Amino acid sequence: MKIGDFVELIDDAMVAEIIEIKEDSYVIESEDGFQMEVSKNEVVPRLNHLDVDFNKADVKQKIIDDLSPKKKKSKKVLREIPVIEVDLHIHNLTDTTRHMSNYEMLNIQLNEAQRRIDSAIKHRHKKIVFIHGVGQGVLKAELETLFRRYDRITYYDADYKTYGVGATEIYIYDN
Repeated sequence: MKIGDFVELIDDAMVAEIIEIKEDSYVIESEDGFQMEVSKNEVVPRLNHLDVDFNKADVKQKIIDDLSPKKKKSKKVLREIPVIEVDLHIHNLTDTTRHMSNYEMLNIQLNEAQRRIDSAIKHRHKKIVFIHGVGQGVLKAELETLFRRYDRITYYDADYKTYGVGATEIYIYDN
């Protein structure tokens, strides 16, 4: 400890300033101006005393900064990616299926799926749900073959609660 430090007496609730240092003792002055000599082991440094030198310009700038209106950070809005739904049931794609073979109907469905994928890539859409129905699984298997031809596409079963079992969702990644 040095001259000018504040100390507290161990046995008394008194705060004082060291005004003189002797070999085994300190001469201290209380806040009331009373001086006394105490042993070095009777006092402890005052922990809550802060020796702070405020610069008026710094204080003024801090007040101005605290009172000035702050720019609010814009919150990012989590947007759901719009989903394009494509119903590949044949009755939605043609007026009539008379005189059509199963092969011709399957080709119409696959051509529609490919046209929709190419359009989605061109317009930078991310998700497409293809509703194909349950059936024997031929259309689903052919759709999966079509999806594997594209490097930027992953596919998986669509949400069961919304579409049931007969739908596949694809996700198109950017380059």
